[in-house]
Parts: sequence; C-alpha cells; structure tokens
Amino acid sequence: MPKTLDELAAESEIKDVHLRFCRANDRRDEELFRGCFHADAVVEMGDASLTVDEIVAVSKQMLDRYAVTWHAVSNQLVEVKGDTAWAEHYTISSHRFAASETAPLRDWVAHGRYIDRMERRDGEWRIARRRFLVDYTRTDLVAAGDPEMPGGAARDRSDLSYAMRV
Repeated sequence: MPKTLDELAAESEIKDVHLRFCRANDRRDEELFRGCFHADAVVEMGDASLTVDEIVAVSKQMLDRYAVTWHAVSNQLVEVKGDTAWAEHYTISSHRFAASETAPLRDWVAHGRYIDRMERRDGEWRIARRRFLVDYTRTDLVAAGDPEMPGGAARDRSDLSYAMRV
C-alpha cells in the first residue's frame, strides 16, 4: 500500500530523531540527547527500564570509558500509524579504548538495532520507548601509527561540525 505524503514526512522526521541521537552520543551533547526523547520516555536496557534522567546518567558513565565513539546508521524501517510509530534502526557503533597497562589500544564495535515506539506530541516526533538489541560485537586492535582524532574532531561542542552549521 502506498504511503501518503504525511506518512513520508513523519518517517523522515523519525529517522532524523535517531540520527540526532547518534550525533548526541558521539559529540556528548546532553541537550541534543534529551531532545530525542519525550520527558516520560522509557529506555529498556537488559532487565531495567530507565527514565530519561537515568539513561542520560548511564550514557555519560558509559561514554566516559571511551576515547572516542562513532555511530553509523544503515537500515531504517518505520511504520507510521497516526501519531504513533514503530521504528527499527540498524546501527554500527565503534568505541575506542585507550591503551592501558593491561590492554592495548583497541576498538570495540557493536552491531545492533534500536527498536522504538515513537510518538508525535504537539507536532513533534520523539522516542516514547526504546530498546537496544545487540546482534554481535567484536574487538579490533588498533595498529601502531593509526591517528587518534585528526582534523578538528572533538567529543563535544568544540567539534568543527558545530562551528560550520548555518
């Protein structure tokens, strides 16, 4: 069945929410992160159901472990029904661990899917309920001489992408 223009617009807005979520993680932008969720949203992690404040705290704690993170989105399926929608976003995320006395410089790569219940409230789509499913992971050793973060990349609002926005 063909999609209406309203459904296509909603689908685009919903996909954009997930892209902003990935950017918020990689740039450690709490304001952008919170803006992806309704205030009463629930994020399911394992057996826990977390509030937005709790997922912000958990995310900060997790992100502090890495020297850099990088999320890439591939398949995105969205089914819109009025002011609610179901979405599945395939995402590959890379996490760089700094070298330590017990482990070398390495990247932990997670292949997973975010499953969302999206809701449009006051004309704005945001996540109402989210679950992350890990399909598989791997760890890659970083070769000697690979650059850390060249070319103005930063994990906060000093990243060049913020300065170049119009």
